[in-house]
Amino acid sequence: MKIGILCYPTFGGSGVVATELGKALAEKGHSIHFITYSQPVRLEHFQENVFYHEVTVADYPLFEFAPYETALTSKLVDVARFEQLDLVHVHYAVPHASVAYMAKQILKEQGIHLPFITTLHGTDITLVGKNESYSPVVTFGINQSDAVTSVSESLRASTYQNFKITKEIEVIPNFIDLQRFSKLKKEHFRRAIAPNNERIIIHASNFRPVKRVSDVVEVFKRINQVIPSKLLMIGDGPDRSKVEKECREYVACDSIRFLGKLEAVEEVLSVGDLFILPSESESFGLAALEAMACQVPVISSNTGGIPELNVHGVTGFMSNVGDVDDMAKNALSILTTDASLTVFKSNALEQARKFDIQRIMPLYEQLYLRVISAK
Repeated sequence: MKIGILCYPTFGGSGVVATELGKALAEKGHSIHFITYSQPVRLEHFQENVFYHEVTVADYPLFEFAPYETALTSKLVDVARFEQLDLVHVHYAVPHASVAYMAKQILKEQGIHLPFITTLHGTDITLVGKNESYSPVVTFGINQSDAVTSVSESLRASTYQNFKITKEIEVIPNFIDLQRFSKLKKEHFRRAIAPNNERIIIHASNFRPVKRVSDVVEVFKRINQVIPSKLLMIGDGPDRSKVEKECREYVACDSIRFLGKLEAVEEVLSVGDLFILPSESESFGLAALEAMACQVPVISSNTGGIPELNVHGVTGFMSNVGDVDDMAKNALSILTTDASLTVFKSNALEQARKFDIQRIMPLYEQLYLRVISAK
């Protein structure tokens, strides 16, 4: 199949999932065409059957805001015609679903049928898409899709609750490439971080308010009072400076390191003992899945799609949003003994294997074939 993929090229979950899915499909012989404004961050190396088409937006004095959607639509039409795409898979509804619909109508005038599938990832439904500035267009784009998927049962329910959706939404969960995300031998790195064999706690996110990064620090303080530990903070975003200031006021601030955005996250996860994800909202919790694949149990909130991933008392523990005392208590129950930690690490890996990309990718292939054959 010849498949076009519209996505954001950033470190965010939707862009990561779109890119990893495309790469895996390409390995199976499908022709994959990424169409976006810059090269996706996970598209690091040349790969057979993978193509990238950059969208450029003309800069005219008339425009206060550059019309990216129009440029993206035109680029999609051009690529679809020249490459003879069989379908388009759009990740994140805003603005990709409406862009794909417009391109479909333009190509229809030229006798070309281009079906499109929309995958809902989270904030396109729970935050951005609900804004009255976008909601009517988002609703229309979803309903005009030839098929719609969401990454969790929770997100599917939220979509029906917040939008007047007439299309059936299929749940195809996020996935993990277990060949990439697995525990690596990084003992030298661990000794450098924790020379006295301290426990290593990890958090990774985009440091936005919804991630409640300050809660990570509060949980860590409580852990560190009982068990000597180190905290590694991966990522960047609007709340980073605020949280860094909070850490500097902490008496053991040298136990906390901010590592910024990292491409090889799996190398850090490989030395971790516990992953903390206290988010106010998570459509799935891809960062937690990546940790679990590297044998790191998870302490999380119980919101959104996280309960579909983190099994309470098995792969980690869940608490109510903001309950840092309960999170710390649960963390200590995992970390206190090596025997307990070993069991949770093993359970985390077993759970992650259920989301292996080799299990999930065929579900998308089946959907593609069904949509193409329906024309």
